[in-house]
Order: sequence, then C-alpha cells, then structure tokens
Amino acid sequence: MTDKKLIGVDLGGTTIKFAILTTKGEIQQKWSIETNILSDGQLIIPDIIDSINHHIDMYEMNKDQFVGIGLGSPGSIHFAEGTIKNAFNLNWQKEVFPVRDIEKGTGIPVTIENDANVAALGERWMGAGDNADDVVFVTLGTGVGGGIIANGNILHGAGGAAGEIGHVTVDPNGFMCTCGKRGCLETIASATGIVHVARDRASEYAGSSQLKAMLDDGQDISAKDVFDLAKEDDDLAVIVVNYVCESLGFALANIANSLNPKYVIIGGGVSAAGKFLTDKVDAAMQKNEFSTIKASTQLKLATLGNEAGVIGAASLIKVD
Repeated sequence: MTDKKLIGVDLGGTTIKFAILTTKGEIQQKWSIETNILSDGQLIIPDIIDSINHHIDMYEMNKDQFVGIGLGSPGSIHFAEGTIKNAFNLNWQKEVFPVRDIEKGTGIPVTIENDANVAALGERWMGAGDNADDVVFVTLGTGVGGGIIANGNILHGAGGAAGEIGHVTVDPNGFMCTCGKRGCLETIASATGIVHVARDRASEYAGSSQLKAMLDDGQDISAKDVFDLAKEDDDLAVIVVNYVCESLGFALANIANSLNPKYVIIGGGVSAAGKFLTDKVDAAMQKNEFSTIKASTQLKLATLGNEAGVIGAASLIKVD
C-alpha cells in the first residue's frame, strides 16, 4: 500500500484546492482552480473531474494508483446519499451528487465531508493535533467555524450541526448574528466581529487612541489592525482585544469542560496574531476551566494553514 496515493479536494467559494498525497499524509503535488459558480454551480463538479483527470495524465500516473478522493465542501452533507445541498456560496441551492458524479467521471471512489470538519481532520492528522483522539478545532476567519473530533471520529450530531462553535452564545444581550440570535461567538471573535466590537467600543471611548482616530476618520480597519495596535499598547485596541479574547476563552473553556479534548486548536486568519492571541485566550480559558481540564487540555495554534483542507479531505479515505 506504500505506493498508493490519495487525492484531497478542498472546495471553496472562490478556489478549489487539490493535492495528491501519500497514504502517510505527505503532499506530493498540489494545484488549484477558480470556482465557477455560474449556471447554478453546475460547472463545479465537471471542473473537478476534468482537473483531476488532467493532472493524473500530466503527472503520468494511472487511476489504479489511487485509493480514493476525499472532498471537503460547504453546505449540508447527506452522507448516506453522498449528496450536498444548500451550499449557497457555491450557488448550489438544489441537491448535487458529487460522490456519484465524480466517481463516474474519474473512476476513483469518493468520500465527502463538511469543509470545516476536513480542516479539523487535517490539523489532527498532520498538524498541531499530533494525531490525538480528542481534538477541538476552531477557525477564526470571516466567520467562526469549527470541528470536533472525539475518540478519533468527527462529531456530526443528529442534524449534522455539531461543531458550530461560532454560534455558542457568549453574550445573550450582544450583537445580532446572521443566524438570527444574539451574542454568538462569531459576532465577537471573527475578523468581521472584531471590527464590529472596535466600532462599538470606539463610539463610547473618549481617551487618546490611534484606533479611535482611524475610526473617527472613517478609515476601513481590519482585525489585524486592531491586534497590531494592541501589541503597541493602544488603549482602545487593548480594550477590544481583551474583550475578544475573554469571550473566546470563555466559549472554548466551556467546550473543553464538556469534551475534555487533548488539544484545542485555533486556526484561520485571526490566528496570525500568534502567541499574543493565544496567551490571552489561554488565560481566559484557565479562569473558566475546572482543575482536571486545566491539567489535560492544551491550547495550540494551527500549523497547516491553507493545506489543512486538502490534507483533511484526503484523510477521509480509509487505507487498509
């Protein structure tokens, strides 16, 4: 089996990433194509098929070398049928059949999973998770996503919504979330949430602050700007970052208290703030964890970056 290969596919709203990997998770080739969402997204699956077939030919490989294709996708996954629906950023309003269609088009078996879950699997297998059986992965990007691995398996839940860490309520009277309820973690700790918090706090702040001056001047700011200014002890930025990290640590502590994972891993664009972020979040977590959790659960930064999705997708393939 050592000469066998895996294909991982990470399907996003703007880009589709591909990789050919060994069965040990080592990436040997990778490439990407633009996601064409025109015509109700009907071109996406044919594009995936064509790209895989083209690259297998280009690398002078044959299909018998491949154990399978793992695909991570947004939307609602129907595992028994191998279908996806309600992937709105792909323009998939109706059900699509990637397992049936990609298998037919490539001649290689296909397994699918939610995109946040495959990122969690990738970090668990080849990244910060050290292949531990119990891992919680949270991504801080435009939104807040997550995946929960317990006893080596992704948790899906009765409705397929397990791991929706972004919708853990941290402030019942907080900002309105796109999901329809108030105070979700996503409204505070996502990149957009951090900017929202900054604008909200700036409206009540009367001191001296570069962040305040930028906002009052009508400048567009980013979560990176807020963290960079906080690192320079800008008073308003420190207030914002402390609130964000306290809220994130509170949510993650309660998840850790419920699941007792070996690792809680933070990834996504906001995680680029590095140790400055994790030190504050870890302090907030420990303040809200009971003793056994403090001793056995560790907070870590993700290490795989954009490769987590393709690696995690490939890990869906069962290798004998």
